Amino acid sequence: MAYRSVKTYGAERGLSCAYRQWAADSHCQLLHGYSLGFVFDFAAEQLDARGWVVDFGKAGFGAIREWLHHMFDHTLLVAADDPSRSEFERLQRLGLAQVRIVPGVSAEALAAHVFEHAQGLVDAATKGRCWVASVECREHGANAAVFENPQGVLRQVSAEALSLALKGL
Repeated sequence: MAYRSVKTYGAERGLSCAYRQWAADSHCQLLHGYSLGFVFDFAAEQLDARGWVVDFGKAGFGAIREWLHHMFDHTLLVAADDPSRSEFERLQRLGLAQVRIVPGVSAEALAAHVFEHAQGLVDAATKGRCWVASVECREHGANAAVFENPQGVLRQVSAEALSLALKGL
């Protein structure tokens, strides 16, 4: 992997959402809110015609930006397995919340969920030339989690092994 670029979409962007860790044995089982931030690490073996890994404008990161706002801007995130899911969905039917069902609501699960979606968008936009190496989800300055692309890790290990083999080590 020769090139990487990083896009920070910080908490100051206003991705304010609420959720709860329903299985927690603490106050985290109650609804609480965050202004989430995300850090995207993009990678490519070759740059595009403009010399970029990924276009941070409309043609590249724009689709990710739109999806982030749809998912996390003034929304209520509900874990798919939340036992009170139907009550939260009722709030949406009443027009009291914009509910988004997600696989999980931990920073780790959100990083993985955002990665999955962003990877599909980047793959389509760059015709496979670029990939998402990792996504970091920040709840606030003290809490963050990172999901690393398993394929990216394998690519890096393969490239390092090939380099060592070529050097005769």
